[in-house]
Amino acid sequence: MKLEGVFTALVTPFKKDETLDEEALRNLVDFQIENGISGLVPVGTTGESPTLDHSEHDKVIELVIEQTNGRVPIIAGTGSNSTKEAIRLTKHAKEAGADYSLQVAPYYNKPTQEGFYKHFMEVAEKADLPIVVYNIPGRSGKNIENSTMLKLAQHPNIVAVKEASGSIPQVMELYLNKPEEFTILSGDDNLGLPLLSCGAKGIISVASNIIPAKMEELVRSANAGNFEKARELHYQLLPFFKSLFIETNPIPIKYGCALKGMMAESYRLPLCEMSSDNKKAFKEIMEKSGLL
Repeated sequence: MKLEGVFTALVTPFKKDETLDEEALRNLVDFQIENGISGLVPVGTTGESPTLDHSEHDKVIELVIEQTNGRVPIIAGTGSNSTKEAIRLTKHAKEAGADYSLQVAPYYNKPTQEGFYKHFMEVAEKADLPIVVYNIPGRSGKNIENSTMLKLAQHPNIVAVKEASGSIPQVMELYLNKPEEFTILSGDDNLGLPLLSCGAKGIISVASNIIPAKMEELVRSANAGNFEKARELHYQLLPFFKSLFIETNPIPIKYGCALKGMMAESYRLPLCEMSSDNKKAFKEIMEKSGLL
Protein backbone atom coordinates (compact mmCIF):
# COMPACT_ATOMS: atom_id res chain seq x y z
CA MET A 1 0.00 0.00 0.00
CA LYS A 2 1.57 3.28 -1.15
CA LEU A 3 1.42 6.40 0.99
CA GLU A 4 0.67 8.90 -1.74
CA GLY A 5 -1.92 11.67 -2.02
CA VAL A 6 -3.83 13.58 0.63
CA PHE A 7 -4.48 12.22 4.11
CA THR A 8 -6.89 14.34 6.11
CA ALA A 9 -5.89 15.14 9.69
CA LEU A 10 -9.47 14.79 10.87
CA VAL A 11 -10.99 17.17 13.38
CA THR A 12 -12.88 15.52 16.23
CA PRO A 13 -16.44 16.91 16.26
CA PHE A 14 -17.92 17.70 19.65
CA LYS A 15 -21.49 18.55 20.55
CA LYS A 16 -22.16 21.84 22.34
CA ASP A 17 -21.74 20.02 25.66
CA GLU A 18 -18.25 18.93 24.47
CA THR A 19 -19.14 15.24 24.21
CA LEU A 20 -18.09 13.35 21.09
CA ASP A 21 -20.46 13.89 18.16
CA GLU A 22 -20.40 10.44 16.58
CA GLU A 23 -22.88 11.29 13.82
CA ALA A 24 -20.87 14.32 12.67
CA LEU A 25 -17.67 12.24 12.71
CA ARG A 26 -19.23 9.51 10.58
CA ASN A 27 -20.58 12.13 8.17
CA LEU A 28 -17.14 13.72 7.94
CA VAL A 29 -15.57 10.35 7.07
CA ASP A 30 -18.13 9.78 4.31
CA PHE A 31 -17.68 13.33 2.96
CA GLN A 32 -13.94 12.78 2.73
CA ILE A 33 -14.18 9.46 0.93
CA GLU A 34 -16.91 10.63 -1.44
CA ASN A 35 -14.60 13.49 -2.45
CA GLY A 36 -11.70 11.22 -3.35
CA ILE A 37 -9.43 11.46 -0.30
CA SER A 38 -6.44 9.09 -0.24
CA GLY A 39 -6.60 8.35 3.48
CA LEU A 40 -7.67 9.54 6.93
CA VAL A 41 -5.74 10.45 10.07
CA PRO A 42 -7.89 10.36 13.23
CA VAL A 43 -6.74 11.80 16.58
CA GLY A 44 -3.67 13.70 15.56
CA THR A 45 -3.18 17.21 16.91
CA THR A 46 -5.98 18.46 14.64
CA GLY A 47 -8.21 15.86 16.29
CA GLU A 48 -7.62 17.47 19.71
CA SER A 49 -5.90 14.36 21.03
CA PRO A 50 -4.49 16.17 24.10
CA THR A 51 -7.98 16.61 25.57
CA LEU A 52 -9.41 13.19 24.68
CA ASP A 53 -9.12 10.64 27.44
CA HIS A 54 -7.78 7.20 26.51
CA SER A 55 -11.20 5.61 26.07
CA GLU A 56 -12.30 8.45 23.78
CA HIS A 57 -9.04 8.26 21.85
CA ASP A 58 -9.61 4.56 21.23
CA LYS A 59 -13.26 5.13 20.37
CA VAL A 60 -12.57 7.79 17.72
CA ILE A 61 -10.10 5.47 15.99
CA GLU A 62 -12.61 2.60 16.14
CA LEU A 63 -15.43 4.77 14.75
CA VAL A 64 -13.33 6.09 11.86
CA ILE A 65 -12.16 2.58 10.95
CA GLU A 66 -15.71 1.22 11.17
CA GLN A 67 -17.20 4.01 9.05
CA THR A 68 -14.38 3.84 6.50
CA ASN A 69 -14.97 0.10 6.13
CA GLY A 70 -11.75 -0.48 4.19
CA ARG A 71 -12.43 2.19 1.56
CA VAL A 72 -9.21 4.14 2.28
CA PRO A 73 -6.21 3.53 4.55
CA ILE A 74 -6.22 4.82 8.12
CA ILE A 75 -3.17 6.40 9.76
CA ALA A 76 -4.16 6.39 13.42
CA GLY A 77 -2.67 9.02 15.71
CA THR A 78 -1.22 6.96 18.55
CA GLY A 79 1.85 8.91 19.61
CA SER A 80 2.73 10.05 23.10
CA ASN A 81 5.58 11.48 25.12
CA SER A 82 5.43 8.25 27.11
CA THR A 83 6.84 5.32 25.15
CA LYS A 84 4.78 2.84 27.15
CA GLU A 85 1.59 4.78 26.40
CA ALA A 86 2.44 5.07 22.70
CA ILE A 87 2.87 1.30 22.51
CA ARG A 88 -0.48 0.69 24.23
CA LEU A 89 -2.32 3.11 21.91
CA THR A 90 -0.64 1.65 18.83
CA LYS A 91 -1.44 -1.94 19.77
CA HIS A 92 -5.07 -0.95 20.17
CA ALA A 93 -5.11 0.79 16.77
CA LYS A 94 -3.68 -2.34 15.13
CA GLU A 95 -6.33 -4.53 16.76
CA ALA A 96 -9.02 -2.08 15.61
CA GLY A 97 -7.81 -2.38 12.01
CA ALA A 98 -5.65 0.69 11.40
CA ASP A 99 -3.20 0.47 8.50
CA TYR A 100 -0.54 2.80 9.93
CA SER A 101 0.32 4.66 13.11
CA LEU A 102 1.22 8.36 13.27
CA GLN A 103 3.88 8.76 15.97
CA VAL A 104 4.54 12.33 17.05
CA ALA A 105 7.98 13.30 18.34
CA PRO A 106 7.73 13.07 22.14
CA TYR A 107 6.80 16.53 23.36
CA TYR A 108 7.53 18.50 26.54
CA ASN A 109 10.13 16.07 27.93
CA LYS A 110 12.41 16.98 24.95
CA PRO A 111 14.45 13.79 24.51
CA THR A 112 17.93 13.71 23.02
CA GLN A 113 18.40 12.38 19.48
CA GLU A 114 19.30 9.03 21.04
CA GLY A 115 16.09 9.23 23.08
CA PHE A 116 14.07 9.86 19.92
CA TYR A 117 15.73 6.90 18.26
CA LYS A 118 15.13 4.51 21.16
CA HIS A 119 11.53 5.69 21.57
CA PHE A 120 10.50 5.10 17.95
CA MET A 121 12.42 1.83 17.72
CA GLU A 122 10.68 0.54 20.85
CA VAL A 123 7.25 1.37 19.40
CA ALA A 124 8.19 -0.15 16.03
CA GLU A 125 9.35 -3.37 17.68
CA LYS A 126 6.61 -3.83 20.27
CA ALA A 127 3.50 -2.53 18.48
CA ASP A 128 4.26 -3.98 15.01
CA LEU A 129 2.27 -1.49 12.91
CA PRO A 130 3.82 0.56 10.08
CA ILE A 131 4.82 3.93 11.51
CA VAL A 132 4.73 7.45 10.10
CA VAL A 133 7.06 9.52 12.28
CA TYR A 134 5.76 13.06 12.90
CA ASN A 135 8.45 15.72 13.11
CA ILE A 136 6.96 18.98 14.37
CA PRO A 137 9.47 20.94 16.47
CA GLY A 138 7.08 23.91 16.75
CA ARG A 139 4.84 21.80 19.00
CA SER A 140 7.20 19.17 20.39
CA GLY A 141 10.06 21.54 21.23
CA LYS A 142 12.80 19.61 19.41
CA ASN A 143 13.67 18.71 15.84
CA ILE A 144 14.28 15.10 14.81
CA GLU A 145 17.53 15.54 12.95
CA ASN A 146 18.09 13.82 9.61
CA SER A 147 20.85 11.63 11.04
CA THR A 148 18.26 10.20 13.45
CA MET A 149 15.52 9.93 10.83
CA LEU A 150 17.80 8.04 8.45
CA LYS A 151 18.67 5.53 11.16
CA LEU A 152 14.97 5.06 11.91
CA ALA A 153 14.19 4.63 8.21
CA GLN A 154 16.23 1.41 8.20
CA HIS A 155 13.58 -0.31 10.33
CA PRO A 156 10.98 -2.15 8.21
CA ASN A 157 8.12 -0.83 10.36
CA ILE A 158 9.16 2.84 10.04
CA VAL A 159 7.91 3.70 6.57
CA ALA A 160 7.40 7.48 6.34
CA VAL A 161 7.74 10.88 7.94
CA LYS A 162 5.16 13.61 8.33
CA GLU A 163 7.56 16.51 7.92
CA ALA A 164 6.56 19.77 9.59
CA SER A 165 9.92 21.21 10.58
CA GLY A 166 9.40 24.10 8.15
CA SER A 167 12.90 23.54 6.77
CA ILE A 168 13.02 22.87 3.03
CA PRO A 169 16.82 22.29 3.16
CA GLN A 170 16.24 19.59 5.79
CA VAL A 171 13.65 17.88 3.56
CA MET A 172 15.95 18.03 0.53
CA GLU A 173 18.82 16.48 2.45
CA LEU A 174 16.52 13.77 3.79
CA TYR A 175 15.22 12.97 0.30
CA LEU A 176 18.76 12.79 -1.05
CA ASN A 177 19.85 10.20 1.51
CA LYS A 178 16.74 8.22 2.45
CA PRO A 179 15.99 4.62 1.41
CA GLU A 180 13.94 4.49 -1.79
CA GLU A 181 10.89 2.97 -0.08
CA PHE A 182 10.80 5.57 2.75
CA THR A 183 8.11 8.21 2.05
CA ILE A 184 8.09 11.91 2.85
CA LEU A 185 4.70 13.54 3.48
CA SER A 186 4.27 17.25 4.10
CA GLY A 187 2.70 18.06 7.45
CA ASP A 188 1.91 21.63 6.44
CA ASP A 189 -0.60 22.76 3.79
CA ASN A 190 1.36 25.99 3.24
CA LEU A 191 4.51 24.07 2.33
CA GLY A 192 2.81 21.20 0.54
CA LEU A 193 3.71 22.29 -2.98
CA PRO A 194 7.37 23.16 -2.20
CA LEU A 195 7.83 19.79 -0.47
CA LEU A 196 6.14 17.92 -3.33
CA SER A 197 8.60 19.58 -5.69
CA CYS A 198 11.43 18.28 -3.47
CA GLY A 199 10.23 14.68 -3.54
CA ALA A 200 7.40 14.41 -1.01
CA LYS A 201 4.55 12.17 -2.16
CA GLY A 202 1.64 13.75 -0.36
CA ILE A 203 0.25 15.95 2.38
CA ILE A 204 -1.28 15.19 5.75
CA SER A 205 -3.68 18.07 5.46
CA VAL A 206 -5.76 20.24 7.76
CA ALA A 207 -7.38 22.14 4.86
CA SER A 208 -8.78 18.94 3.36
CA ASN A 209 -11.31 18.68 6.20
CA ILE A 210 -13.21 21.21 4.09
CA ILE A 211 -11.65 20.90 0.60
CA PRO A 212 -10.60 17.26 0.08
CA ALA A 213 -11.17 17.26 -3.69
CA LYS A 214 -9.17 20.47 -4.25
CA MET A 215 -6.27 19.19 -2.16
CA GLU A 216 -6.25 15.88 -4.04
CA GLU A 217 -6.21 17.76 -7.35
CA LEU A 218 -3.22 19.81 -6.19
CA VAL A 219 -1.23 16.75 -5.10
CA ARG A 220 -2.17 14.63 -8.10
CA SER A 221 -1.13 17.44 -10.43
CA ALA A 222 2.26 17.79 -8.73
CA ASN A 223 2.88 14.05 -8.63
CA ALA A 224 2.07 13.87 -12.36
CA GLY A 225 4.63 16.59 -13.06
CA ASN A 226 2.01 19.22 -13.90
CA PHE A 227 3.48 21.89 -11.65
CA GLU A 228 1.78 24.68 -13.57
CA LYS A 229 -1.63 23.39 -12.49
CA ALA A 230 -0.40 22.55 -8.99
CA ARG A 231 1.04 26.05 -8.60
CA GLU A 232 -2.22 27.62 -9.79
CA LEU A 233 -4.18 25.67 -7.17
CA HIS A 234 -1.61 26.39 -4.47
CA TYR A 235 -1.85 30.15 -4.91
CA GLN A 236 -5.62 30.00 -5.25
CA LEU A 237 -5.80 28.24 -1.88
CA LEU A 238 -2.88 29.96 -0.13
CA PRO A 239 -4.98 32.63 1.65
CA PHE A 240 -7.13 29.83 3.08
CA PHE A 241 -4.05 27.82 4.11
CA LYS A 242 -2.62 30.82 5.93
CA SER A 243 -5.95 31.60 7.61
CA LEU A 244 -5.99 28.14 9.18
CA PHE A 245 -3.27 29.39 11.53
CA ILE A 246 -4.82 32.79 12.31
CA GLU A 247 -5.21 31.16 15.73
CA THR A 248 -4.00 27.81 17.04
CA ASN A 249 -4.95 24.77 14.94
CA PRO A 250 -7.60 23.26 15.01
CA ILE A 251 -9.61 26.28 16.13
CA PRO A 252 -9.93 27.90 12.66
CA ILE A 253 -10.64 24.68 10.74
CA LYS A 254 -13.36 23.71 13.22
CA TYR A 255 -14.89 27.16 12.86
CA GLY A 256 -14.81 26.68 9.08
CA CYS A 257 -16.50 23.29 9.42
CA ALA A 258 -19.15 24.90 11.63
CA LEU A 259 -19.73 27.67 9.05
CA LYS A 260 -20.40 24.94 6.49
CA GLY A 261 -22.85 23.17 8.82
CA MET A 262 -20.65 20.10 9.23
CA MET A 263 -20.52 20.21 13.04
CA ALA A 264 -20.98 22.46 16.05
CA GLU A 265 -18.32 25.02 16.89
CA SER A 266 -17.21 23.27 20.04
CA TYR A 267 -13.79 22.83 21.65
CA ARG A 268 -12.35 21.64 24.92
CA LEU A 269 -10.32 23.96 27.10
CA PRO A 270 -7.63 25.14 26.89
CA LEU A 271 -8.75 25.59 23.25
CA CYS A 272 -11.58 28.05 22.86
CA GLU A 273 -13.50 30.01 20.22
CA MET A 274 -11.66 32.51 18.02
CA SER A 275 -11.91 36.22 18.71
CA SER A 276 -14.73 38.00 16.88
CA ASP A 277 -12.23 39.93 14.73
CA ASN A 278 -10.48 36.75 13.64
CA LYS A 279 -13.82 35.06 12.96
CA LYS A 280 -14.77 37.92 10.67
CA ALA A 281 -11.42 37.82 8.85
CA PHE A 282 -11.53 34.03 8.49
CA LYS A 283 -15.08 34.05 7.13
CA GLU A 284 -14.15 36.73 4.58
CA ILE A 285 -11.23 34.62 3.35
CA MET A 286 -13.47 31.59 2.99
CA GLU A 287 -15.98 33.64 1.03
CA LYS A 288 -13.35 35.19 -1.24
CA SER A 289 -11.87 31.71 -1.82
CA GLY A 290 -15.29 30.40 -2.88
CA LEU A 291 -15.51 28.03 0.08
CA LEU A 292 -18.78 29.38 1.48
